[in-house]
Amino acid sequence: MNFEVNEITSSVAQSARDFANQYIKLHVMEWDESQEFPVHIFKELGKLGMMGVLVPEEYGGSGLSYFEYSAVIVEIARICGSIGLSVAAHNSLCTGHILTFGNEEQKKKYLPKLATAEHIGAWGLTEAGTGSDAGNMQTTAIKDGNDWIINGTKCWITHGKSSDVAVVICRTGEPHAKDSATAFIVDRYTPGFSAGKKENKLGMRASETAEMVFDNCRIPDTNRLGEVGAGFKQSMKILDGGRISIAALSLGIAKGAYEASVKYSKERHQFGQPIANFQGIAFKLADMATEIAAAELLINQACDLKLRGLPVTKEAAMAKYYASEVAVKVATDAVQVYGGYGYTKDFPVEKFYRDSKLCTIGEGTSEIQKLVISREVLK
Repeated sequence: MNFEVNEITSSVAQSARDFANQYIKLHVMEWDESQEFPVHIFKELGKLGMMGVLVPEEYGGSGLSYFEYSAVIVEIARICGSIGLSVAAHNSLCTGHILTFGNEEQKKKYLPKLATAEHIGAWGLTEAGTGSDAGNMQTTAIKDGNDWIINGTKCWITHGKSSDVAVVICRTGEPHAKDSATAFIVDRYTPGFSAGKKENKLGMRASETAEMVFDNCRIPDTNRLGEVGAGFKQSMKILDGGRISIAALSLGIAKGAYEASVKYSKERHQFGQPIANFQGIAFKLADMATEIAAAELLINQACDLKLRGLPVTKEAAMAKYYASEVAVKVATDAVQVYGGYGYTKDFPVEKFYRDSKLCTIGEGTSEIQKLVISREVLK
């Protein structure tokens, strides 16, 4: 394995870091408190090519690899997990699904606008009663001539209200039957497609999470992604890449919390010396640094496999599982390092603490990751 970061990845990471420090950092708590989804920020990220990192240049994207994509998410999440989450969901889920499974006509129609963030994307798999049990989805698509009629509600959807286009996985067969789901592209202003409840969340509050409601929503068959019945298999492949995204998001949050802890431990004095001099604090920092390094190596391994077109299901799940749990642990210890100040909104670590927990839940809980990993190792 080559541990040297190449020039392109380093340059992209620096651009993302500079953007986050200049345009995001000052507004983090403002957006968090108001739960504002700052669409204008994503438009600016689109101009820099960061909303279509993996999209080939011929479709208006940056044409870069998962290493650069991961770097973008890490650097943004170091400052704000919410913005990092939305960048990840837009790139890897909606855009990624069309890029991977769309036909040439669909790619030419949707990818240029998604890659530049002229359009914001959403991806709908989860439902209220079928979180991890996605095979039991109740949202249906019924064929009617050359059209499909969609009915049902998707929940916990990033950009469920503000997106311009959504990829939606619907049941086109019997519940739990093999090959019973199909993916469709649905434009926002299609009659019968509306936004439902916007969630009031613990963390990631500037990343919009809302229901998508379909009431006799009629779309043409040309909006179908791939073969009828292939939707669930497509989703599992998309989630492999999505889990690398959430691993990178977790790593960014962990790095942000760690760096804040190191800085504070040098500035905060007790008993006539910096608290960094005390083993109780220094050992926490040592654990943080070690676990962050291990998470980063797992992510790089998954990115390398993805880049080479090799199977990545196990490694993506490992990276997501470990990095997300590390993010929670590091953020928790960061609050402890800050003491009472860490429990206030005047310092950054309480937000890292709140944001980190979502990483162990979204795109497959830690328990689901262990299920995926165990199935792979027992094959």
